[in-house]
Amino acid sequence: MSEMAEEWIVRVQGKDYGPVDAETLREWKAEGRVLPGNQVRRADVDLWITAAEIPGLFESGPVDVAADVDRSRPGQHPRLQPHRSFSGILLETFQIYRKGFLQFLGLTLLIAVPSLCAQLTSSAFGASPNVEMDLRTVLAGAFAFCMLLLSLAAWPIFIAGIQILTAELAAGHTIKMSSVLRNALSFWSRIAMLCIFVYGAYIFWTALPLLIIWMIMTGPLSLLSILLVLALLAFQVWIIGRLFVNFLFWQQFAVLEGAGLADSLRGSKNLARSGRDLPWFQRPLWRGVFIASIWFAFVLAIQIGAEWNSIQQYFHELTTTQDPQALLQKLTESQRTHGFDIFSFSLNVLQRILWPLLGIAFVVLYLDSKSGLRGDTDSSSREMDLEQ
Repeated sequence: MSEMAEEWIVRVQGKDYGPVDAETLREWKAEGRVLPGNQVRRADVDLWITAAEIPGLFESGPVDVAADVDRSRPGQHPRLQPHRSFSGILLETFQIYRKGFLQFLGLTLLIAVPSLCAQLTSSAFGASPNVEMDLRTVLAGAFAFCMLLLSLAAWPIFIAGIQILTAELAAGHTIKMSSVLRNALSFWSRIAMLCIFVYGAYIFWTALPLLIIWMIMTGPLSLLSILLVLALLAFQVWIIGRLFVNFLFWQQFAVLEGAGLADSLRGSKNLARSGRDLPWFQRPLWRGVFIASIWFAFVLAIQIGAEWNSIQQYFHELTTTQDPQALLQKLTESQRTHGFDIFSFSLNVLQRILWPLLGIAFVVLYLDSKSGLRGDTDSSSREMDLEQ
């Protein structure tokens, strides 16, 4: 009798559902209520596995399987090869983005539209140097603030939606946008709490050394104080690097694995530091660094292009104005008179449209790393069996 003929219990966000039969599992999968990373077990067995390891559940339907993927290995992702090349990960990222472009665009609009509305409102009222605090100005400020809060509230849905949609498309499946949003909404509280912790840690360990450095620089300078400032800068770089490594896969573990807060961070740290037997350029850590570096370079180029005229003007004022107070006054006046720039706005929109590429790339890297790790574990188990 096939395993799919058994009854199954599904664990979602720490709650168990079931037992249910195979047909109910397929319905839940079609509705987006069961994801490949959800924990499941047979009703008569206490061993938990992932839903992706149930034969026939996520493998049904047309799937574009690579020629060198072994179907007999349970849990191996049908599209991703273990330890595939870095260029292969990038190619897979763009293929997934192209395949689900409209859905990724819909997720992006959840956070982009409120943010752009707030930006346009602030630009419209901030361009005039003689802004009076009347009712209209207060309402505009309140609207911009509400749009900013709405964008922040939609951010956890955006993160979870990217994970869910990418995993489904990478497996060769289709999923309705309504199912993506419904599933992503169920992760809102968990992702929101993790966002507060993760981004809060970045902000804290960025601001604290800078605050201490500012306090040192405001006092009398000496060789010891300069050395202390350099040491604090080195410590800041080190701690931010450590945080980046530990938080590399927290989004994937929180959504695709359905892990809790502590388990997401612990799993992220362990997976990022795995693959020590591989060449350094094949390890999840360095691949994550390369992906993030490519994206940050792209964002930096976009921002420089958007502010190029302002940068040229600032540089001109800096080289021609001798009086620091006059320089500050000119720069302030230039910033106030700088109106709406359609070119800068267009580049900002382009950056937001391409934003999902970063999330997709990390999901592909996560799936590839997990697949490779599972393969290494299976190989080690077979070697132990042979030795015995």
